[in-house]
Formats: sequence, structure tokens, C-alpha cells
Amino acid sequence: MLNFNVIPVKNSTTEAVWKILIYDRFGQDIISPLLSVKELRDMGITLHLLLHSDRDPIPDVPAIYFVMPTEENVDRICQDLRNQFYESYYLNFISAISRSKLEDIASAALSTNAVAQVAKVFDQYLNFITLEDDMFVLCNQNKELVSYHAINRPDITDTEMEIIMDTLVDSLFCFFVTIGAVPIIRCPRGNAAEMVAVKLDKKLRENLRDARNSLFTGDTLAGGQFSFQRPLLVLVDRNIDLATPLHHTWTYQALVHDVLDFLLNRVNLEETPGQETSPAGARPKKKNKKTYDLTGADHFWQRHKGSPFPEVAESVQQELDSYRTQEDEVKHLKSIMGLEGEDEGAISMLSDNTAKLTSAVSSLPELLQKKRLIDLHTNVATAVLEHIKTRKLDVYFEYEEKLMSKSTLDKSLLDMISDPDGGTPEDKMRLFIIYYISSPQPPSEVDLEQYKKALTDAGCNLAPLNYIKRWKAFTKMASAPTNFGGSGVKPISLLSRVMNTGSQFVMEGVKNLVLKQQNLPVTRVLDNLIEMKSNPMCSKTSLIQVLFIFQAIVFVVGGGNYIEYQNLVDYTKNKPGKHVIYGCSELFNATQFLKQVPYFVYLVSDTIWCWIKD
Repeated sequence: MLNFNVIPVKNSTTEAVWKILIYDRFGQDIISPLLSVKELRDMGITLHLLLHSDRDPIPDVPAIYFVMPTEENVDRICQDLRNQFYESYYLNFISAISRSKLEDIASAALSTNAVAQVAKVFDQYLNFITLEDDMFVLCNQNKELVSYHAINRPDITDTEMEIIMDTLVDSLFCFFVTIGAVPIIRCPRGNAAEMVAVKLDKKLRENLRDARNSLFTGDTLAGGQFSFQRPLLVLVDRNIDLATPLHHTWTYQALVHDVLDFLLNRVNLEETPGQETSPAGARPKKKNKKTYDLTGADHFWQRHKGSPFPEVAESVQQELDSYRTQEDEVKHLKSIMGLEGEDEGAISMLSDNTAKLTSAVSSLPELLQKKRLIDLHTNVATAVLEHIKTRKLDVYFEYEEKLMSKSTLDKSLLDMISDPDGGTPEDKMRLFIIYYISSPQPPSEVDLEQYKKALTDAGCNLAPLNYIKRWKAFTKMASAPTNFGGSGVKPISLLSRVMNTGSQFVMEGVKNLVLKQQNLPVTRVLDNLIEMKSNPMCSKTSLIQVLFIFQAIVFVVGGGNYIEYQNLVDYTKNKPGKHVIYGCSELFNATQFLKQVPYFVYLVSDTIWCWIKD
């Protein structure tokens, strides 16, 4: 797309064409996790601007547009055409543009004699955001329209639900057009996931019937539409597991998302001002904000994003020690290589150290990049550690794991809630909800009143609890609390390396918890389907298709989280030859999810698995 929709030729001697990229907020969200400013410049993008910002005409430069085909966006494109903003226009729509809007653009081009300037018009079918090679989310802009609250609110009308389902289906359809594959769809019965499955199945079939205009023919289709190697799409409803989104976590990426401002692979940190005191009467210093990108280009992030936090802290310290060793070697060579001027000894050593110096100089860019990443993760990990210490997140994580795995508790729940120094009111509410969900039987009215009083005294809002009580009453998952089964943890001694004198991380008082791998409910659903455990009554055709499943897409209608994503990544490591992609309608942390919960009064009941006709 950024090369005017022409496949770039490697080692081409053709001079790069400079161009401008114009996008809306949707396009910006899609591009920003994938391409850095430097990568855009390498592709010839000299300027990237929002469609509705104040832009000056640049009549001798081509412009690439990447926008949603909304009426507002189409009107602005028509305005650009009338004002002769650019030399030529390459229009790329994120979703398919309707014929009427296309005619509006054609009329504007015709009225201003700009028809020849509209070089290309493409439906890109890219209405989803790729956060990882194996993770995507449908939207970030207007996500409240397809949120858990929007889907499950009791007063929703049929028309509103249809709009939500159509929005989700359009994005999922774009995803499968992009990967060029027609999925085998599996879903639970009687909830929003089934509605999405039925609509998506219908849309795929309608497109396949139109052989002339089908998006799943020719080179775009991976293996053919009737291939046994079609991907498996597992659609699940958020309501099958409300414990995981509220669970305190212990892995690096999930912790960053839980406690920091982490959005679209970018984390925003507030740097506290220095310790020096300001003069009397002076204005307090403002906190500086720093932004860091945590992407696939960051090798440390790729290696450790799924690691327990103490391992990350140890690895950062190891990287820092390694960097200092390399830095000292370079400084040592610098002192040897002629700083003594006319000294004969230095001159005689020159030839011996030339090779070493050449090697050191050539490694400088790599060394500087390493230093940048070390500084980045030192700052991020320090910010996370501050939250862990202040809120005792390690204690909460361990306690919740014991609750869900039915292990012996070393402290009563009431004591945890009543501890004035143990976590925020939100932490305590999350803990109690997990206890309530994972208990085989709800607590007695007397006990519940005690818990409510303790929660109220701790400053908790009880509205989420009222919803969870109704949720548990209407779902049969409460009869099998082990379905939420925690992974289990094993506390061991503090990390000796991290505790060394001079470490950047003072981990004193923070537990080093070793995780025991256990599948979460969403992962177990996938495992049951892949291992053919879910439906003994399924057809022979379905069995044959599942036998040849090498790629699966797990999509959560109602929102997902990094905890489930990491659990699927760990599950896939033990399944050679299988590739699993995790997707969700929105990506939220516990704070964001908890804010959506109080607004409900009822929920749909049981979950029964069905098989969408292939």
C-alpha cells in the first residue's frame, strides 16, 4: 500500500518516490504498532498527517490515503480534490467503500477536472489492529460501541445488537481476507459469540458464491477454499470466564498492561522530578512524560514479555552488567590507542590493537542500541516494581492462585481485605470477586455481610459484586469452579543475582513466584476442539477437518487480555506444528473491565457448544 499498491522489487535501482501519508484515527491505530517513523521514511513517507488536521497544499507530491469509508472522511477527501491539494491521490479504504460514497468521490473529481489525479482506489480490508505476530484486536477508536458492557447491557435493542454484530463481523471478515483463508467456525450456543459466528458464516458464503468477485480465490486463498488445512476459528464469549480478566498477574507484558499506561504497544511513563528541593515559593516541577515502544524490534521484550517479573528484573541486571563490561573494554582500548601521544610504547601497541579497535568501533551502533533498550526496560521495570511493592501485587497474585487451585491459605480472606497497607480498594475488590467466582458454593449471608462491611471500610465500590452475584446465579460454570483453576505457584527464595549489591532493582520484600503451567478456560476450549474432546456427536467431515488443523484463531467476543494471550502462547509451545492466534473485540486490563461490570443486572445462562455447518 505504501508503495502505491505495487509489490516492491528487491535491489531495485529505481529512485524512491517521496510521498505523503494521510490517515484517520483508525488508520493511525492500525499503522502505529506495525511501523516506526524511521520505517515509514525508509518507504518514502516524508510526512504523515491526520485527515482532519489543518493541512497545507503540496501540489507536486503524491498522497496515499488510508482511512475508513465514513461519510465525514469521504467529504474531506472530496474537499482535498476540489482544492487540488496533491499531485495524485491513492485512496486506500480500511473497509469496503459503498458504491454511493465512491460515486461522491467520482463526482468531486469530475467537477474539478481531477479524474486523472485519482490514480488508484483500493478496498484494503484491514479493519483490525495487529499487536503481535499472533495477536490482534478489532478496534481502539469507539471501542465502547463493541465493549463488554455494550454487548451485555439488559436494555439493548435488537437494532443496536445488529449494529454491534455487523461491526464485529466486518472486522473478522477483513482479518480472514487478509490471511487469505476460509475458516472452520466453532462457537458456543446461546450468546453473542453464536450471533457473530452465524453472521460471519453467512458473509463468507455470500462472498464465495460470487466467484467473479470473491476475495478468496486465486493467489489470495491459502491452500484453496476446500483445503483440509483451513484454519480453525474458535469464537468464545467473555462470559465463559470472568475471573481471568480480574486476576492479578505476574508476567512482564501482562503486568505492564495491568499497572501502567500501555496502549497499542506503547507505554507512557511519568518521570518523577529529582530529589533536589525547589526554592521557597517556586512552582513545583512538572512530571516529565516519556513514551516507549515495546514492539517486535525490541529483542529483550520479545524474549521476556512472557516471563515472570523477577526473571525480567534479573535479565535486565545481567544485560546491564554485560553492557558495562563491553563499555569498559572500549574505554580501555581508547586509553591504549595513542592518548599518550608521542609515547613509543603506545605507538608500538598501535598495530596490535588496530583489529580490536576496528571491532570495537563497528560494534558501537549495536552497543548504543543495547544501552537504549537497557535504559528503556530499566525504567519500565522500575515503574512496575514500584506498583508491586506499593500494592503488594505479589501477595495478591499468590493468594488468588491458591484460591483458584484450592490450595491451603496462609491468611484469611477477611484479613487480606482488612489490611490497610495491602493494595488499593480495586485490588481488594478484584480479590474478593475471584474468591466468589471460584468458590463451589457462595458464602453464607452472615459471612457475605462481613465481607461487604470489610470491603466498604476499605473504600470499595460494591456494584461489581452485585453483578457477579447475578452472573454466578445464572451460569452453570459455578458448579465446576476448577474450570477457573489457577496455574498454581511455588514461592522460592529471593533472586540472589537481583539482590546483589549494586543491582538496579531492590527486590526486598517481593516474592519470587515460579509459575506452574495450567490451561485457562479459553485455552481449554481450544484444546478440547483440537483434541476432538468437545463433541462426540460431530460429523465425520468435522472430524477429518479437525485432524488437519495446523492453525487456530481464538477470538473472544466481549474483550480479551494479555493473560489469556500468554496462556495460549505457552500452550502452543507444547503443540509442535500448531500455530495459534489470539484476537478479541477489545483489549482491556482489570481496571477497565471492572468499570464496565457495575452496569448490568442480568446475564444469559449456560454455554452449550455448537458446530457451525462447514
